Formats: sequence, structure tokens, C-alpha cells
Amino acid sequence: MTREEILALDAVGIAGAVRDGKLRAREAVEASLAAIRTRDGELNCFTKVLEAEALADADAVDRRVAAGEDAGPLAGVPFAAKNLFDIAEVTTLAGSKILAGNTPAERDATVVARLRRAGAVLVGATNMDEFAYGFVTENAHYGVTRNPHDTERVAGGSSGGSAAAVAAGMVPLALGSDTNGSIRVPAAFCGVYGLKPTYGRVSRAGAFLFAASLDHVGPFARSVRDVSLAFDVLQGYDPRDPVCSKRVAEPVFGELERGVKGLRIGVLGGYFARGGVPEIFAAVERVAKVVGASGIVELDGVELARTAAFLITAVEGGNLHLDRLRTRPGDFDPAVVERLMAGALVPAAWYVQAQRYRRVFQERVRKVFERFDVLLAPATPCAAIRIGQKTIEFGGQEIPARANLGMYTQPISYVGLPVVTVPVKEPGKLPLGVQVIGAPYNEAAVLRVAKAFTE
Repeated sequence: MTREEILALDAVGIAGAVRDGKLRAREAVEASLAAIRTRDGELNCFTKVLEAEALADADAVDRRVAAGEDAGPLAGVPFAAKNLFDIAEVTTLAGSKILAGNTPAERDATVVARLRRAGAVLVGATNMDEFAYGFVTENAHYGVTRNPHDTERVAGGSSGGSAAAVAAGMVPLALGSDTNGSIRVPAAFCGVYGLKPTYGRVSRAGAFLFAASLDHVGPFARSVRDVSLAFDVLQGYDPRDPVCSKRVAEPVFGELERGVKGLRIGVLGGYFARGGVPEIFAAVERVAKVVGASGIVELDGVELARTAAFLITAVEGGNLHLDRLRTRPGDFDPAVVERLMAGALVPAAWYVQAQRYRRVFQERVRKVFERFDVLLAPATPCAAIRIGQKTIEFGGQEIPARANLGMYTQPISYVGLPVVTVPVKEPGKLPLGVQVIGAPYNEAAVLRVAKAFTE
């Protein structure tokens, strides 16, 4: 199998070929490392490449296969992890200069360990917005991650390095985190699939959190089946994460073939149908038509939910970094430090009210899901913006870009719903993304819808 043929395979294809003896894990990892050497100088996806470690791990997978052992569902699959996840013997940066002097992590984050136990091979850590506070991955310390579709544009953020690495073919699978849209925005901009699971369904242990009551972690991939298989490996209770659900893991990979028959699919209107560029709403309509969406529904109180999510993010982030803000303010990314300082000064009563409103909004969302199983909405108000771009046009007005690229994702994070971003591509145009949203713990339904559109 040639290097080009290996790089064209998705994770499921690589693992199957390794288990069947048609491909060695070392060959898959060597192809990934070669792609990184070829493209990362231009794109800047990785902050650290673990070449020697990856090759040693690949050899271990090959020995298991040769011995007739089960090498795992992701045998030999190269993957990358956002650099806020602990990697044993590597310093966890979280995109910052401040953490660079810390001692290396003693153990892998739970999600990294679970992928490795499933046979996947970690090839490196990826770039991000500092402390995950941003939607662009324009990092003052480690540089800009560029969009593989147009290197003058951002990859999105804060998990931009992971999304761009998958989109550029360096790895078939990568890990990211999502507080207000940090998986979904870069997935949309880079034209890949990104899954934000239900809040608490995938462990965050060993991840440098940003806003604990909003943080999720999940995978990026170039196919729905890869995202689904990765989710099956990642999900499940972990006592190291206090919010991790004890709900029994429910595999979704085997559910994909069921299609959309029996699913009630709606399109979110109102707030989710205003302001963005016409192309993004056309993308939603295109997905809706293919998967057989049956109606438009408006969700009351979305603007207030987004405001509440903003407040919670600012307060929890500011509180987390309070000591660093006092002692090392000059070592933060300038684009991040002011927002963290502002969050640290928000009155406690505002934060309490923002948390209280969650119950109100959750009840409104619950009632919508009495009528629908899955909802569709745009992921971003526009395609990937240019590097350094300060504003976007929204509803005929110029508004700040960084703060508003997640306007359609934030209200969904606020109540912890499972979402997969589906890429919508047209020849010669930048990719767009559509959110496929489900009720809590209904990842299977959103992935079935995503696969139906793909077909």
C-alpha cells in the first residue's frame, strides 16, 4: 500500500487493514509523520510531534497483531490531541507561555489513555487558543494555525490545530475540547466532522479545563463512522472526573446503518435563522432536504441563554486564572488576558442568575425534544475568516469577529446537548458546517442523521 493510499484511508479503514495484516501500524504512523513533516511548516497544527514514541507504540501494535492478539478497534490509527490534554512525560501547555515551565504530566488524560488502549497511536499535541479562550487559534506564543483550504484564513478555535490536522490529512483522528463551540467552529471552518457529546458523557480528567460547568471533550474525523467509533472508545464513567456520568455506555457505531427512518428531524428557526451569510442558511436547507426534516421550530430565550453562557465562561475562566492574573499578567496572550480580567470582576449575583436560568432554558429545550428527536442549525455565521480579521458582517452590521463566531454554538453548550458538526462542501468554495443537535444522551440519533447526509 502506498503512502498516498494509506493517508486516504479513514480510521476504520486503517484499523481494519492492520488487524487483517494488509497494513502494518508502523507504515500507517510513518505515513502520518511524513504528512506532518510535509505540511505542518505551512499550517502550524502541532506544538509537539512525538515521532520516536509513536513509532515505538506502532511497533507494539504490530507485535500484538503478529501474535494473534486483539490489537483493538483502532489498531494502528494515528491520532493527535489538543495540547490541553495531559500526555505522559510531556508538559501540558494549554496554549500558554505560563505553563511551559511546569513539570511533564505523570499520566495520560483519560481520553488519550482510552484511545491508546484501543490501539490508536498518538503522534503529537496540537495548537490552540491560549487556555481555550477563543475561536480562531491565533496564538501569540505558538503562532497561527492556518486553514488547509485557504492558508490566509483561520482554522477556527480553540481546537484549531486538531481540526486542521485532520482536514490536511496528517491524522485521521484528533481530540479537541468544546466550551462554547471550540470543536464545532473549527470543524465547520476546516470541513471535517466534530462531535461534542452530552455534557459529562466523556471524561475530562487530565484536561486543563477552562469553564468547568461548560467544558466538553470529543473527537474530530473525516468520516461519520470514525467519529462514531472514537466516541464508543471514549465514552463511559470515569471517577477522576466529578461530573462524568455513570450512565451505562451505549455504543453508537453499530447504530449508523439504521438511517433516519423513524427520527423526527426539525430545523431551528428564529435566532438560528438570522444574521448570518445566506450561504450558511442554504447549507442548513440542503442538509434538511437530504435527511427529510419535517418542520421549523423556534426556541424561546436563546439570546438570554447565550448571554448567560458568556457570563459563566468569563467568571469561571477568570476565577481559574486569578492567581496568574495577579502575578504574571504580562505573560498571557494579550487577546486573552483582558477577557479573563473582566470575568474576574463580574458580580457574583450575575453568575448565580446565569446558572439559575439554565433550568428555565433546559425545560424549554426539553419541550422541543418532545416533538423532535434531532434539530438542525448553522454552526457558524460565516465561512472561515481571514487571519487577523477583526469584524464580521452580521445582519447588515459589523460586529467583533472573535466573540461572535460561536453565536450559534454557545446556546447549545449552555445546556450540554450532544452535537455533531456536519461539513457541507461545494467545489471551489470554503466549507461550511451544520450542527446536528440531539436530546441529552442521544448521540446515536445525531450521528445517524450525519451519516444519512453523507450518503
